[in-house]
Amino acid sequence: MLSALVSLLSIEIGIDPEIGKLGGLLLTWHGVFVAVAIAVGVYVAVQIGQRKGFTEDDAYTVALVGVPAGIIGARVLFVAENWDLFDDAPLDIFRINEGGISIYGAIIGGVLGSWVYGIWRGLPIGKGLDAAVFGLILGMAIGRLGCLVAGDTLASSSSLPWAVEYTHVNSANFGLSPQHPAVAYEMLGDLLIFGLLFVLWRVYRKDGLIFFSCLSLYSLMRFGLNFLREDSKAIAGGDLDVMQMVALGVLIFSVLGFVYYWRKPAAQAEPTPEAPPAEAPARRS
Repeated sequence: MLSALVSLLSIEIGIDPEIGKLGGLLLTWHGVFVAVAIAVGVYVAVQIGQRKGFTEDDAYTVALVGVPAGIIGARVLFVAENWDLFDDAPLDIFRINEGGISIYGAIIGGVLGSWVYGIWRGLPIGKGLDAAVFGLILGMAIGRLGCLVAGDTLASSSSLPWAVEYTHVNSANFGLSPQHPAVAYEMLGDLLIFGLLFVLWRVYRKDGLIFFSCLSLYSLMRFGLNFLREDSKAIAGGDLDVMQMVALGVLIFSVLGFVYYWRKPAAQAEPTPEAPPAEAPARRS
């Protein structure tokens, strides 16, 4: 009786996570939302980058480096954490279109790739990080819509009226009791952080602080939300899981980065990137 009442009060999601096949490629809602997230994230980051003085060409070039680096990082961290899923079929590692990525892997890979490229090109790193993080956090929020629809994130059971129950047979959570919509909580948190970044933009007077503030806030949020999730392996002998330990590591890195840019003397502030000089119009003969 009680289980029937809980099921009645929950939100049912009966969408097939698989859209269909295009040739030999399986299209999923998760993949579609990831693609939309990348497109929107890059667009927003480029717009913010231009407001901070980057040329459109430089902004898009950094994105062309950061996006694939982020995708690789997202898959690598997911595979590392869930190697048992690929032990018998290692070639499935490359089936990224069917889902299976780590948000933290995307952050670490994307930032690292863009950072290395920015250093190589001599671009102002702090300004670039501040611009990129607007697109990053918004893209993460959009990507979580794909996880919510696909039902590929396992959370603890819940009797709350907004608990979700997946009723399509292709869903990874099909047949399970209603659970916390943990990815929806994270999506809302991402959007709140995204809005807060515009406030910080007005407050901070030094480069790099927006990026590390965002990373700190996200890490704190993710650390707390993972107490509701059951799809990350627990650390042996402890109450924390792998992603919570990653969150703590990223938080420490973020605090150190924030302190570094906060204490950076104004005389060493990064210059605004200069646009290439315009070519003089050709004279008529």
